Amino acid sequence: MDRRWPALDVYGDSQEERGFFIADDYAPAAVQEIEGGLRFFFTNAHDRDQAASALRPFLRISPVDIADEDWARRSQENLTPISVGRIVVAPPWHALATGDRSPRTIVIAPSMGFGTGHHATTRLCLAALQEIDLADAEVLDLGTGSGVLSMAAVHLGAARAVGIDDDPDAIQSAVESLALNPGLPDGRILFAVGDLMTMELPVADVVVANLTGGLLIHAAARLRQAVKPGGALIMSGVQAPERDEVWRAFAGLELEAESAEDGWITFTGRRLSNG
Repeated sequence: MDRRWPALDVYGDSQEERGFFIADDYAPAAVQEIEGGLRFFFTNAHDRDQAASALRPFLRISPVDIADEDWARRSQENLTPISVGRIVVAPPWHALATGDRSPRTIVIAPSMGFGTGHHATTRLCLAALQEIDLADAEVLDLGTGSGVLSMAAVHLGAARAVGIDDDPDAIQSAVESLALNPGLPDGRILFAVGDLMTMELPVADVVVANLTGGLLIHAAARLRQAVKPGGALIMSGVQAPERDEVWRAFAGLELEAESAEDGWITFTGRRLSNG
């Protein structure tokens, strides 16, 4: 049976921003922009229903269930390659139709793991990775989804990338997409299922955390500890009204770069060598 993803469509104007933040407390797996609002995806119906109860007093909401297969089919009608700096992210049918296997092209099969590059947070992270010297770096990609950021890191010179997600289906999608990229060196990318808040995180030169504002705040101490002294932490999934609250949670990091697109913000923080 095809997997169906519990989701919550949330509508509201800027007067009701607090409602959007409540959803962060219920661990959405991903956030997608829709006309007039946001769609929060959850790994189980219980979390979706709990978030719905919390949001209902503030906002107009609509619980929905999205079939993974239907989403992928619709994506084939709409998804085209996107370019971010030196990286191109393309769906498989584009690569097959054009024969595009250039070293800078990453092929990603669309699924509810997201990460096709069409969401602003993914594009912002791809751009942020290209502003860091990744030569021989160890990269940790938390909330890896489709694995596109791990693959991009190796394309950009990283010695090794480890992508972690708490959703087994996302990791399976990442593994399948990796197989569509024979130009990536064997053994330099590893994908694993894991819970950011409970697992022992490896320590890396560069940590990428494309999550949500609420989860970034909740996991701030663990994320800082995962960065080697002198290393960089890229954080995304932050909505503009959350900006100050999220950055305050990472006191002690030096703000190296900040970028924004479509109301989403990405930070690059540097852990001081003696910090």
